[in-house]
Amino acid sequence: MSGGHGHGHSLYRAGDSPVHRLPAHVKVLALLAFVLVAVATPRERYWAFGVYALLLAAVAVVARVPARVIVRRMVVEVPFVVFALLMPIVSQGPRVDVLGLSLSEQGLLTGWNILAKGTLGVVASILLAATTEVRALLLGLQRLKVPERLVEIASFMIRYADVVTGDMQRMRIARESRGFEARHLGHVRVVAQGAGALFVRSYERGERVHLAMLSRGYAGAMPLTSVAVASRADWLRAAALPLAAAVVALTAVLA
Repeated sequence: MSGGHGHGHSLYRAGDSPVHRLPAHVKVLALLAFVLVAVATPRERYWAFGVYALLLAAVAVVARVPARVIVRRMVVEVPFVVFALLMPIVSQGPRVDVLGLSLSEQGLLTGWNILAKGTLGVVASILLAATTEVRALLLGLQRLKVPERLVEIASFMIRYADVVTGDMQRMRIARESRGFEARHLGHVRVVAQGAGALFVRSYERGERVHLAMLSRGYAGAMPLTSVAVASRADWLRAAALPLAAAVVALTAVLA
């Protein structure tokens, strides 16, 4: 991933905070440990999730990631929020009246569980993406022995997302320049034809890229061009978040 351009890099916020300086693989492990602790916390311990949120807020402050950036990027969680809000309505079991609505007690707990733990995971992922360059993240995944195929798929997906998006925008502009605008269901056929053409074009581009890679010596695995070395201090700094969360979870379980 070169340069700092491209679709994947739009999530990264350049900086020199202590969080930015941590090696990518260390941050990934810290994120996974934090999420596992949060998921393992009993859903009835409401206060614990508030503490987890404060821990993530502290990380955001240290990383100098503004709250507005986090809130704006949390839009990806909307489908889960809708699902969580529907749970009290569609779930069975004892009911309770809330603001004139008859809601399932079990559904309320399930919805809260999804919403709280999902939000924590999303915010933690946003902080990881905002403080880690895409190339460093991919190298970190390689360092963690994630299967090569998965890393390569992620690499190409990020690299060519902008290319495919650009093709799609040019096709839309071409249609509109000829007076076409998708206004009703009768235009679905034209849009579907455009989507099919985009798929074929992307597939053919993938074939050409693969042949070009083979001609340059590609043997089934991308070379690990650099190795991020983590010091003991890096591990200790990264462990602060999951360890603090583990203390909270242990207190919540024993309380």
